[in-house]
Amino acid sequence: MVGEMGGARRGVVVIRRAEGRDAKRLTRLVRSSRAYEGRYSSMVEGYRVGPDYIEAHRVFVAVEEGGDGAGAGERDSERVLGFYALMVEPAELDLMFVADHAQGYGIGRRLVEHMREEAWRAGLDSVRVVSHPPAEGFYCSMGARPVGMVPANPPAVMWDRPELAFLVGPGGES
Repeated sequence: MVGEMGGARRGVVVIRRAEGRDAKRLTRLVRSSRAYEGRYSSMVEGYRVGPDYIEAHRVFVAVEEGGDGAGAGERDSERVLGFYALMVEPAELDLMFVADHAQGYGIGRRLVEHMREEAWRAGLDSVRVVSHPPAEGFYCSMGARPVGMVPANPPAVMWDRPELAFLVGPGGES
């Protein structure tokens, strides 16, 4: 995919397995997300995606390879566009973030499609999502179905969150 994103020429977008050395960039993406400004800021304040988390779970990262916007010192001139973490036991989409500069370019859609394929390969029938309230519409547009509400759990989470489920595999696609 070559095009314009944030004024810089884009390279090829690839989704690959995250590595421990990606931890700082993924943490930075979580903490800087505009989706968690204001009343939601406490949720990501001090949040850390560590190498141990990446090694223990199925974490995949969408990167732009060879674009003009890749920062110095990043892995092979790539720029992180987003990532997700799939938990297998129990089956849950634990994290999913798209970088603010990459919003609106289909990165989230590609990550969800990849997650569903990965879940299918892992033998899962469905994947639970406890959604950030503003992201509920996105997940529903990707085929997730509402299944309930997870009540607030102060002081960690001060608001109720929609609980959704993606069906996985043949017949599960929407």
